[in-house]
Formats: sequence, structure tokens, C-alpha cells
Amino acid sequence: MKKEILAPAGNMEALKAAIYNGADAVYLGGKKFGARKFANNFDENEMIEAINFVHLYGKKIYVTVNTIVFNDEIDECLKYIEFLHRNNVDALIMQDLGLISLVHKKFPNLEIHASTQAHNYNNENIKFLKNLGVKRVVLAREVSIDEINKFDNNMDLEIFIHGALCVSYSGCCLFSSLNGSRSGNRGECVGSCRLPYKLSDGENIMETDGDYLLSMKDLYTAPYFKQILDSKVISLKIEGRMKSPEYVGFVTRFYRDLIDNYEKTGKIEINENDLKSLKVLFNREFTKGYLLEEENNEITNINSSNHIGIPIGKVVELKKDKIKIKLTCELNQEDGIRFVSNNSGMIVNMLYNESGLLINHANAGDTIFVDNKVNLKKYSLVSKTIDKKLIDKLKNIEIPRIDINIKIEAYLNQPLKITISDQKISLVKEYNIIDAALKSPITKENIINQFSKTNDTIYRPIINVKMDNSIFISLKYLNEVRRDILNCFKEEKLRKKEIEINDQKIIFNNYHSEKKEISILVRNEEQLKVCLNHNVDIYVTDYALYKKYKQDNIYLRLERVITNYPNFENENLLITETGSIKYAKNNNVIADYYLNIVNDYSINLLHNLGIRKVTLSVEMDEEKINSLSLKNFNVELIVYGRAELMIMKYCPLNKILNNGKKPCSICKNNYYLKDNEKFYPIITKNCLTHILHYKNIDLINSVKHYQNINNFRIELFDENEYEVEKLINQLKKEIE
Repeated sequence: MKKEILAPAGNMEALKAAIYNGADAVYLGGKKFGARKFANNFDENEMIEAINFVHLYGKKIYVTVNTIVFNDEIDECLKYIEFLHRNNVDALIMQDLGLISLVHKKFPNLEIHASTQAHNYNNENIKFLKNLGVKRVVLAREVSIDEINKFDNNMDLEIFIHGALCVSYSGCCLFSSLNGSRSGNRGECVGSCRLPYKLSDGENIMETDGDYLLSMKDLYTAPYFKQILDSKVISLKIEGRMKSPEYVGFVTRFYRDLIDNYEKTGKIEINENDLKSLKVLFNREFTKGYLLEEENNEITNINSSNHIGIPIGKVVELKKDKIKIKLTCELNQEDGIRFVSNNSGMIVNMLYNESGLLINHANAGDTIFVDNKVNLKKYSLVSKTIDKKLIDKLKNIEIPRIDINIKIEAYLNQPLKITISDQKISLVKEYNIIDAALKSPITKENIINQFSKTNDTIYRPIINVKMDNSIFISLKYLNEVRRDILNCFKEEKLRKKEIEINDQKIIFNNYHSEKKEISILVRNEEQLKVCLNHNVDIYVTDYALYKKYKQDNIYLRLERVITNYPNFENENLLITETGSIKYAKNNNVIADYYLNIVNDYSINLLHNLGIRKVTLSVEMDEEKINSLSLKNFNVELIVYGRAELMIMKYCPLNKILNNGKKPCSICKNNYYLKDNEKFYPIITKNCLTHILHYKNIDLINSVKHYQNINNFRIELFDENEYEVEKLINQLKKEIE
């Protein structure tokens, strides 16, 4: 099966670098609705230019519309999507469930890919998305090749093969949103996982080798590429819309060459110089990732969250204004270096030899001086983080040309006939009737020469001429014909496809309930017993507890990552991921806030699929909530509790306290991530790690502000019996 190399493009320069270096497709975002808001991205004119450029090279272009979208943005978003559709975009990459469903109905021949933000990690998730009209899914980075090969959903599958990794399951992270008011689900992630934290047991700070306890290494799959190329996956995605054009170009070429060489030789061969260049362009150390079942101890680099480059030497002497370095690798003027001891970096504007003379190059084994611009005060290892010579080389890439076949038929008293074709398009056009030559007949060489003048285009012509002798065609006319046929060929390659638009309005059915209800999520039996004394719905996280107290008002909250789906019938379930939506057919099902529901279309979709009640995203403020069609829907609002900020396959407790070994029993203890005076509880269950917010949502005194919402939830953590009783009574008083 032919594999697609899918490269990132944060701007036009990066897009061109990707195409010039062998990408089969590129993905990029506009100025809104994309999950990399802080990339340069493309305005509408730039987007048209990008689409046309990619299509001239016969490649594909996918545009990210992969944020959650609020009600007041839906119309603007649909106009933007229609603009993309009319301008020949090959597919959209989307997250928002309601928007996916709406777009598929409104634009039935627009291809939709489900973003990794949609939490695509197993067969049931993917089957659900397929039923929504999705053509391809971008799989969660936590899914392994072995798991992928067992999928039986007949869906196009895409994986990440290189670049930055999120420590949380994508689309499942609220850390940036609730801690910094910049939502990862809205493309505004501040990278909370790249910040330093301490590990605490609530009383003591644990000793760790580094402070970057959540910082993932960068994904690098080349040594295992045969497994990937032999898998069910069709698209191989490189992360990097925030990266430089030089990075994008080099990484694209690196993996392009791996594929091409494998097709020729059946072998995966990695050039060590290329690997060195890959590292100096960007790395936080490399990992094979969960895609290739990396060990828990090897998935993160807790010593640094920055680009670490490659080692090039060590400091051997410190002066007030100079740093003396013994090199193990070459160094050039304008390279970037970093001192490991204090994680400070600088550009080497001035490079001196041992005699203090300015030089522009030094070799491995040399001892050199650089200016102490970073106020370095202790000896350190030194790494190179920018290679100026490499960057300059990558900037000067030769623009590739596309082979086209031009067949010229020139027969006496017949129209001049030109056929032009590439691997996808063939165009035939006839011109003037050909006359006999009176003096100097045109030669085959004349015709070939005129049609070879394509240096102002991206084409490299392969010319075949069939002709009569003693005919006349002027060279000027041949030039006109060449320009015309090439222009017609370009227009054909950029011809806008016919699009379908269904303007039928979506009707929202009425699922609203006038009954006021309180629900309580409990984490232990003591909390549950208090709730049994009140007329409330109770959500439990433990199956044994659910079975022990099973009754009409008790619900089992299912896990956010499910390996095997039990056969539930006539149960009360609180579901947390899309694969579990299937349970709505035979059970009483409520959707939790983890589904990131923020607009009418998502709520309506879930209700129509049988979900009785939908919990709103905790990322919505009062204005956004009250903009919903709440008179039609049965929704629940969390008014108290610690929101879950992350769910991770990675376990920091296992790495730090058990050196990555398994089995371990650490999850029996209580630990916290500490950031200044903020303590984030860590809950481990089934070898998954959950991080809760350091503080509670507390909207109990504001419930009257939320019009037409009759369902309010309290989520408990470690509250005692007295505190639980007090919270329930307080909420009851407010909704009476």
C-alpha cells in the first residue's frame, strides 16, 4: 500500500519546502479555527495561493478546522469552510463532533478527516466517526502499530511519525485552558506540560533528577520504519506547524528518502550525518513513542523541555568576559550554542582562537573562546542548537520540476495537434491548419527547441514530435502555442471541482426536561452513603461500588480510555468518550464533559443518538452557555469540583519513584504535582494517570444565572461526610 508523507506548513515558505522535498500532502491552518493559533497561518488570499501551488505539483492539501466551535462562531466557520471547499481544498481536519456532523450534511462531497484532538484511539471511536461521514482518522499518539493492525473498521488511518508529543491524550487536556485561560481545544495551548513541577506526597517534596516531570521527548520512528511501512496506516504525518521552513524541508526529505529507498531495496538505511542534522535542527531527545511501545521510563526528558541540540564540547576555563571551550565537534560563526549547566543559549557572533584572534570556523579538537554574553559562572557541557551552515544549505534548495509529456502532431493540411499530460491529467488541443513550406521548412529540432523553453514554469517537458516533411510553422507561432497549451494545462490542473451544498436547515428536536436535578460524582463509599440520604443522581467511578449499591439513581462513570467494551444492557452509564456512545441504544446514558460539547449541533447530535443528558464543557463561560438553545436540550452543568486537566498513558510516579519498572504499587498512594503553592492531585488507575486541577470550580452561588438549565453537578474529590452534606444542602437551596 502506497504511503503518504504528510508535512506541516505554518507559512508559505514552509509549505514550499515541504513540496520541494517530496511531501505527498501538506496540512495547514487559516487565521481561525485551527489548533495551532500561534503559527503564522494563512489568510484567504494566501490560502488560495497555497492550494493552487500544491495542486500544480499534483499534491494534496488538508486544512485544519480542528478547534471546538462556539454557537456564535458557527455561521462564520461555515462560510470559511465553504470558501475552502469552493477553492478545491482536498480535506478538512476537524475535532468538533457537532460541526463534523453539520459539515457532512451541508457539504456532502467535502472530505473530512477527524483530528487527533477527537481522541481517536480504538475501533469503536473510529466506527462512530465513520458513521458521521469521516473519511480518515488521525490516530492518538498513544496507539501502537500492533493495535492499529488489529483494527477492522475499513477507515483511512493516519499517524504521527516525527516531532513533538503531547503528554496528555490529545483533545483531553484542559491544563492550559483552566490554568492560563488559553485553550488547547481552541488552538491556544501555552504548553503547561513543558513547565517545571515538583512531586509531592502532600507533605514532602520528592527528590527528582529534573524538574520537567511532564515534558515528552520528540518522536523519532526511523529505526522502526519497516513496521510502519508494512502496517495498515496510509498517511505518515510530521508534526511541526510552528517549525522553520528548513526544519520542515529536511524532515520531509529525510522520511521521503527512507520510503523511496525501502521501495527500491527493501531496507531501511539511516545516514548518520542526516541523523546528526536532524538532531541539531530540533530535538528534546528522541523516543520511538507509544506507537512502537516505548517504555514508560524512556518517553520523557525531565531534565529539559527545550531544544537540546547536539553535544559539541565542554567549558574548560571561565573569564569575566570570555568562555573557553574544548570542542568535540566543529563550530562556526553564527552557530547557536547552549550551556547545559544553566540552560542558557546564545548566538556565536564572535569566535576566537586560542591566540584571541577572530576566526569564522573551528574544528573538532580545537580550543576556542566565545564572549560570555550569558553571564556563565560555572563549568558546563556545551551543545550546538543552530547550525548556520546547515540552515544556509537548506535555504538554497533547487526547485524541482515536474515531468510532462508533450506530443506534437504536425501534418500537412491538418490542424497542429498538441497533447500534454502528466500522471493525472491529459489535455488535447488543436491549432491552425499547417501549410506547405515555400522556402525553409520547419524541422523537428526547431519544434523541440521551441517547446523546450519552459524555464519560467515548473515543468520539465518530454517532447515527442510526429510530422510531415516540407511543412511551415513560424517560430513565433510555436512560441504562442507553447504558452497557450501550458496555460490551458495549468487551468485544467486548477479547475474547481463541482461542489454540493445542502441548505436544508437542521431542526432541533425538543429533549428538554423541566425537572430540576442534582447529581453528585463520588470517589468512595463514605461519600456515596451521604448522597443516598438525598434525592440526587449519584455517579460512581468504581464498578464494584456501582454493583453493590445499584439502583435507579446510581450511574457508573466509564473510563476515558477503554480497551475492551463490556456488554452493558439496561444500565445507568455516564460515558466519557465517543466509542461508548453505542451504549445509548440499550442503556440509560449521560454524556460527560470530556466530550468537549460547546454548541447546539453537538448537543443535538448526542440527543439524536439516544443520549439522555449532555454535560457541558467546563471551558464555557456564562455567556457561551446561555447562548445555547437550552429550551430544546437536557444539559448538565458542573457547578462544583476539581476538573480533570489531563489523562496520560505516561506515569510520572512510575518513572520517578520506581525507575520505570513494572509491576509497581505506587498508585495506592496520594501524590501531587506542585507548581509554586499549587498542588495538582495525581490519580492513577489501570496504568493511566489523571491530573486534577489544584482548585475547585465553584459556581453554586451563581446557578440562577444559567437560564433554562435544570441539571447541576457536584464532583467530589477528598471531601469528608460533613463537607459533602454541606455542599448538597447549599446547592439545593440555590435551585429551589
